[in-house]
Amino acid sequence: MTDVAQSKQDRITRRQVDKFDARRTELAVATLHTLAELGYARTSLREIAQNSEFSHGVLHYYFADKRDLITEAVRQYEVVCVTKYDEAVANATTSEQLRGEFVGTFFDTLDQDATLHRLWYDLRNQSLFDESFRADVLEIDSHRESMVWRVISRYAELSGGSVAGSPSTVYVTLDGVFQRALLHHLAGDVVTVAQLRAELPDVIDLLVTPQR
Repeated sequence: MTDVAQSKQDRITRRQVDKFDARRTELAVATLHTLAELGYARTSLREIAQNSEFSHGVLHYYFADKRDLITEAVRQYEVVCVTKYDEAVANATTSEQLRGEFVGTFFDTLDQDATLHRLWYDLRNQSLFDESFRADVLEIDSHRESMVWRVISRYAELSGGSVAGSPSTVYVTLDGVFQRALLHHLAGDVVTVAQLRAELPDVIDLLVTPQR
């Protein structure tokens, strides 16, 4: 095969791969709310198909199994979440503004997308028992950790201080608050959710050491 023919074949192959990946993304996003409502344990590709506009054959063509579909769906949702927080970081000019926007986004997404967050924690819990999930879960968790670190490190910079812990410690602290708030939100406990929201600014300040 000539170099020109090989180059043409490579371009065709890349387009085919890109088209396949784009379709996977489209299907994952389109079935995300169905996945969130059913959860991991109660789903199969066939059940997902029955609750969506897509046939079982279509889903099976693009995804090996429900693990493949669910992890892709959660990955795509996390991209949207990261964008929201990165916009807050980019737009903030004071530490108070950034902290306020972070707290607002933190609890707004809890209220608007509770079932989607529940799906993420369901997936993360499954990875404790099913090794096939772990690489994907660790990758998504790493993106979430980096997102939180960008917010808190920028907050520290704007306030003239420094972050008091490692990226992992900062992430685990805020993720713990979020998971607890999610549980109480799902339980209809608005008092505890409101209390956590009111306390979150102080938690953020505990993560930053003031300038001396």
